[in-house]
Amino acid sequence: MNDSNQNSGLLQREAQMMKLEKLIATRELVSTKPFSVPVPEILARYEKLHTGAVSDVLREFALLDQCLPGYIKPLRDNKTVAGVAFTVKSAPNVKITGEMTFRTQMLTELSPNSFVAWDTSDDEKATLWGGVMTATAVGMGVRAAVIDGGIRDTHQILAKDFPVFYKYRIPNGSLGRCLITHYQIPIKIGDVVVKPGDILLGDIDGVVCVPRDIACDVLVRAEEIFANEKDIFSWVAAGESLKQITDKGGYF
Repeated sequence: MNDSNQNSGLLQREAQMMKLEKLIATRELVSTKPFSVPVPEILARYEKLHTGAVSDVLREFALLDQCLPGYIKPLRDNKTVAGVAFTVKSAPNVKITGEMTFRTQMLTELSPNSFVAWDTSDDEKATLWGGVMTATAVGMGVRAAVIDGGIRDTHQILAKDFPVFYKYRIPNGSLGRCLITHYQIPIKIGDVVVKPGDILLGDIDGVVCVPRDIACDVLVRAEEIFANEKDIFSWVAAGESLKQITDKGGYF
């Protein structure tokens, strides 16, 4: 038995002794459930909404922690973008050798309609996204990226008109400071667990994560809320009283 199989067996025994099967399934299981409509249609419909409406629907599903931290901000204020989560995990590390090989492997697995979500393990010294990464992503049909950490080459990113959400800007590159350790695994950004295949929606207010298995149901309900809000705005514009609006089911 090789080391990896032996380690796997030890982990399985530990899980059984501690009864962690349910936790492991909840935290590590990645859904591959097909969407009921084509992905381009789902994303186009999500992009007609806003993150607030989607967050309200997730609250109806008793999911209160689906918005990425408020410190994550858009590089542009005028973009609403949806995509399928492609997750990346990195961490501060002095090791350099092997980084470019692993990064290249990760990039080859990016697919059109991806929305990169990057957990930097609270790194505060390096940038994980810049001009070359942006150009590469654009060429591969990636829709956006959210980096829980640093970006640089901002002028080059802006020139590509590529939506990026980020924590801070700093000139430092990642080599010698931060190392990619995993990709396409469940990650955690703030209070939000993001899994490969989830739907991410970003706009001027931030980024919200919709679990894959309920993405279509959330979409339909969010479209209803968006239509309802149009009615409320029309009632307000028509000068109706607060009571008249609330009697018709409106809210503020």
